[in-house]
Amino acid sequence: MTETSELTMLQSINEALHGEMARDERVVLLGEDIGHVGGVFRATEGLFEKFGETRVVDTPLAEGAIVGSAVGLAMAGLVPVAEIQFLGFSYQAMHQLAGQVARLRYRSQGRFEPAITIRAPFGGGVRTPELHSDSLEGQLANIPGLKVVAPATAADAKGLLAASIRDPDPVIFLEPLRGYRGIRGDVPDGDHVVPLGSARLARTGDDLVIVAWSYQVELACKVADALTAEGLSIAVLDLRSLVPLDLEAISAVVDRCGRAVVVEEAAQTGGFAGEVVATIVEECFWSLEAPVVRVSGFDVPYPVGMLEDTYVPDEKRIAAAVRQTLASA
Repeated sequence: MTETSELTMLQSINEALHGEMARDERVVLLGEDIGHVGGVFRATEGLFEKFGETRVVDTPLAEGAIVGSAVGLAMAGLVPVAEIQFLGFSYQAMHQLAGQVARLRYRSQGRFEPAITIRAPFGGGVRTPELHSDSLEGQLANIPGLKVVAPATAADAKGLLAASIRDPDPVIFLEPLRGYRGIRGDVPDGDHVVPLGSARLARTGDDLVIVAWSYQVELACKVADALTAEGLSIAVLDLRSLVPLDLEAISAVVDRCGRAVVVEEAAQTGGFAGEVVATIVEECFWSLEAPVVRVSGFDVPYPVGMLEDTYVPDEKRIAAAVRQTLASA
């Protein structure tokens, strides 16, 4: 039986970084305040002291330089894990992300393996300033060559981060701000790897499935549990990774339930929820008993803290979407 420890998501991420750096001496970390400070959220705490300044590198406040440096390190044969302090700041590195990181294998005809992992917290619920909570996963998923991973549990944060660092292709690893200390659970001790592209059925059910990722899985499970008291059987599918997308898992649960709601925090237009809806229509059209409903943010810039509760999907909005879909003929 696998031994486990109860950890927060933040602690599990830290444990994964410790484990991967000890396992592979090529793994190096770089980012703002990750060394002496241990990261603004303490995700990299203890790593500088254990592995030294040549493997845990504090960088200037320059996202383009951080990601660009990761490209050079990967081409030199190292395995860089770069931290963007908040996902919204990745706009400053978009040229490097889309023009360099994602294209390195293609451009070099396979000569170079871009084994780069880019970690970034994102998502609402913590009253951040502008650009700190933006959910850009849909934009990143639209860049061919990038893998996009978004864990929803402490155990998956450890296992998926280990898999991301070991993957020979570039991975954007998205960490929910609310989940850092708000999500905790049993995490396997020692080596723990969760394969990319494998979704997790967080709740079983037959009437409808809620498809979500990252912190919205937490809310979807609460809604599913609450609706059980009303005699409803609601499944929850945690995608875990957006690219690659687990088509078989989506098809299996939608075919069984016949109704689906997709939840995301990003603005609705162009959000990844639209891609999931299109996938459901393509793969499961003849099984659908009602239109697929999206629950998203709104098509406005992410609001100031005092207004974010009206922007970010919550249990009430998700439950309303479930009832709306179940009422559709």
